[in-house]
Order: sequence, then C-alpha cells, then structure tokens
Amino acid sequence: MAKVFLSYAREDVDAARQLAECIGAAGNEVWWDRHIQGGSRFTNEIDRALKEAEAVVVIWSETSVDSAWVQDEAAEGRDTGRLVPVTFRGCRPPLGFRQFHSIDLGKWNGGGDPENLGELTAAIGKIVGSSATGDVTPKAQTREHKASVCVLPFVNMSGDPEQEYFSDGITEDIITDLSKISALSVVARNTAFTFKGRSLDVKEIVRSLEVSHVLEGSVRKSGERVRITAQLIDGAAGDHVWADRFDRELTDIFAIQDEISKAIVAALQLKLLPEEKKAIETRGTQSVEAYNLYLMARQQWISGSYGDIRRDEAIVRICRQALTFDPDYAEAWALMALAQSQLRLWHGTEDDALPAAERALAINPDLAEAHCVKAHVLEEQGKPKEANEEIGIALRLDPESWEVNREAARLTFRQGRIREAIPFFEKAASLMQTDWHNPSMLLTCYQAIGDADRLRKTAEMVVERAEKAIAKDPTNASALGSGAAGLATIGEEQRAKDWIDRALLLEPDNISMRYNLACALTINLKDHDGALALMAPWFDRVLSATMLKHLEADPDMDPIRDDPRFKEMLSSAKRRLGFAA
Repeated sequence: MAKVFLSYAREDVDAARQLAECIGAAGNEVWWDRHIQGGSRFTNEIDRALKEAEAVVVIWSETSVDSAWVQDEAAEGRDTGRLVPVTFRGCRPPLGFRQFHSIDLGKWNGGGDPENLGELTAAIGKIVGSSATGDVTPKAQTREHKASVCVLPFVNMSGDPEQEYFSDGITEDIITDLSKISALSVVARNTAFTFKGRSLDVKEIVRSLEVSHVLEGSVRKSGERVRITAQLIDGAAGDHVWADRFDRELTDIFAIQDEISKAIVAALQLKLLPEEKKAIETRGTQSVEAYNLYLMARQQWISGSYGDIRRDEAIVRICRQALTFDPDYAEAWALMALAQSQLRLWHGTEDDALPAAERALAINPDLAEAHCVKAHVLEEQGKPKEANEEIGIALRLDPESWEVNREAARLTFRQGRIREAIPFFEKAASLMQTDWHNPSMLLTCYQAIGDADRLRKTAEMVVERAEKAIAKDPTNASALGSGAAGLATIGEEQRAKDWIDRALLLEPDNISMRYNLACALTINLKDHDGALALMAPWFDRVLSATMLKHLEADPDMDPIRDDPRFKEMLSSAKRRLGFAA
C-alpha cells in the first residue's frame, strides 16, 4: 500500500474526491486536505503529509495550472522523484512540468472511474517501488541523480545583532550563485530560511528536504576584516565533503563568495559551463562599501514594517549613500526606486521613483524590479495598457521575484480582475516566509470568490506569520493589523479586537494599517461604524490615484460603500485631489 498525497485546485474538488476514492480502492492510502481536522493549522498539516507521502499525484486543470499552491506541491513531488501528474479536459501542464509524462484522464469530469485509471495506479506503484509487474526498484533509483543542496542561513558571529543583515545577505548571494549551475538543484531561499535560528540535526534537514548535501557556515565581520567558515556536508554519510575558513580583508568578500561556489562545484564533481562561470563571477558592484550598504537597505525592505514611512526613508537614505561609492550599482538604484514609489503612494512625499528606475534599467535592462516601478508609475499616470506591458516584461525576466509577483498581483487587483490576481498573490506569498502582506490580500480575494477552504487556510498562514513578526518586534503595528484580519477570519473575534486596539495605539498615523483594519471590521466583525471611523483619517490623507483605484476595486469595502458617510468622504477626497467625483 502506498501513501499518496493528492494535490488539486479548489474548483476541482468534486473530481479530486472521486479520484481519491478510486486510488484508495486500488489499495492505497490517500491524503488530501479534507482530512485536516478542525483547529489544525493548514500549512503544518499539509507540509507534514507532503513529506510523508511516497507519491504526489497532481491534478492539472485549467484552474490548477495557475495556482501557486498546486505548483509548489507539484515542485516538491518533481524535485524528489515522487511526481505522478494527471490531466483532464485537455489541459496542458504549466512550464516546468511539461517534460514529465502526464496521464490523460480524457473528458472525465469526476463521475465514475476515469479513463486510464489502471495506468495511474501502475505509475503510483512504480514510483514507490512495487509495480504491477512485480519489479522492485528502490525508491532512490527512480529519482533524478542530480546533486542537490540546501544552503542554511549563515550564522552571524559578529556579536552584534545589527550585523544580521550581512550574514543573511552573504547566504542569499551564495544561494543565487549556486542556482545558476544547471547541474545542481538548490533549495529556494524562502525554504532554507525557515531553518534560521533553529537547532536541527543535519540528517533531519536532509530527510525533510530530500537533498543530497547541506551547506552551513558562519560570518564574523569586524571593522575591515571578515571571517567566513563554510562546510559542505554529505547528507547520507553525515561527514564533510569540503570545509574551509576564509580570514580576509572585507575587500575580498566577492572573491570569497566565488571561491565557495567553485569549491562546491569541485567537491561535487559538477561540470561548470563557461556561461555559468561568468554568471557567478558577475556582480552588481565591485565596491565593498556599496555592497555592504545595499545589504543593509535590502534587509530593511524585507523585514521592515510595511507602510512605515521611517522604513522607506531609511532605504532611500542608505541607497543614496551606497551610490556615492558606486554610481553604476543598478540594484541599489532599483531598490531606492521601490522605496520612493512607496513613499509617494502611501505618504504623499515629493519623491519621484521614475528617474531611479530608469537609471537602473540604463545600467541593467534586465532588472525586473525596476520594471515593476515603471509599471506602478505608468498606472498612476492613467496608462493601464503601458503598465500591463511593463509588468509583463518584469514577469518574463524574473517570474520568481517576490517584488514582481507582488506588483503584478496588485496591478491586476486594482483593475478589478480579482480572480486573475490570485495566482500572483499566491506566488508572492510562497516566495517569502516572513511575508504577511500578500496572504492578507488573499483573504480579500478568496472571500470575494467564495472559496471558504482556501480562505481559512490562508487566514491560518496570516496569523502564524504575523505572530512570528510580532514576537521579533512587539511594536510592529502593520503585522498586528494584518494578523487581526486573519484572527477575525478564523473566528477569534476578541483576540482580533485586542490586536486592533494595540495596532492603533502603536501607529495611529499608519494609513495602510488603518485601511486593513477597516476591512477586517466590515467583513468579519460587522462593525461598520468602527470601519468608517477608521477610514476618516485615510480619506483625509489619501494622496494618489492608485490608492483610490484600490479602494474602488476592493470588495471588502462593499458593505459600507453605499453609506452616505462613505460617499461624502470619497467625494471630498476626489475634490481635494482634483479627480472627477
């Protein structure tokens, strides 16, 4: 009997139920998310079941090919040699999965046994090493013999928590470098960083991620010197394949990163193609000072409080300083443009993000984040067609970018295409484990389309991520605001109200947070008067067409949209901004 994990999109729930019964009737134990018990955390339960499964059956349909959840589960099956894909209604698998033979279930629509059911059960048997022919193939032999590695977050040994940005930045750059090697499979940054700060046995990590090797290390930065230790561990044997210590001047930091990447290639006896070698050695800057400042600004962007003017002002200030050391540092120009865009959108400053974005693209036309900023500026200028074209370029350049998926989601949402925005929000949420903003937007989307299962699943995620952020920084009002919406969604109303009160005490002027709290009050807590009171300062300070477009597209505002007080505040804001009422 095989343990089978079934992955599907919510729209295909009836077909999934029937297929689960068919696979189970063939003598297999089938897990799908209808087995989750009340009160369980969706993400934890699904992760556990996915790791324990011997085969991952994925239903590719017109809906599931656009679901980041299904794609993530399919990628787990693909990367560990457990994937058994099926298609029906003539659907074609998404990019990244078309090289695998999919079992065609024909025109089957969830009634009775599907076509080719025997082929499906035989494929499951083969994956787990017990095919119908009686052949026994060890599970490991059915998998790809590609070397795989998880780069654990390097430990900050500087004795100063403020230096965490540097060790994290080094880790991210090593992951990026190794990801450029076609012969090596590298665990994504968001997955690797879930192990940060945790004391775990390497063999446990190897088992849970099913990788062949683990890279771990530490960084000690003191003045103008840096010491980096790194060791590559064989997952099966548990011993070192390679280890070294680099005790150098800080100016050698780029050379150290190159040496680590090349040492891993040599230790694993991989072939490094000429273009891959060139890609690894190519840096955005050769200035250590600029690089150090960029890492500091990037950490602010990733972990700072969303909607906090101090965060965005700090990023602009730090990036400007970095650019004094290297005026051609495209990544610093792009990051500064992202922060300037937020300053203008949420705080009405005079910052113009377009010059920085265009400067970044003049240096590096393939910088996806700079295209995101251009898309946002074009939308603000009332040019939706051009904005869509720009975000399309960004998606083609870097479909795995958190910033790109985040901006694509919001642009699509503001155009009223909520269902189309969902895959981008899902993708962004999956790319960064500390991100509670995009899961919060998914609450609105799932509520709007009536998907109760995914609504609750995502609310659990929002609360879990917000709790982690608040544990790290109890004054993070934005996390409290988003977490309150998640709590209200899962029925913890009193706790949600407590978080709302705390958030308003901490940051009463954070209008992004006020807006999110108002949404929670209208949809889940049914406190329309409270929502209107929260929105009054928002309307007084709304400063851009983009913010009004979001408001007018947002279904969370529907319960109070016809209230005379709402209409008057909206009309007043439009008059102030010079827009037609």
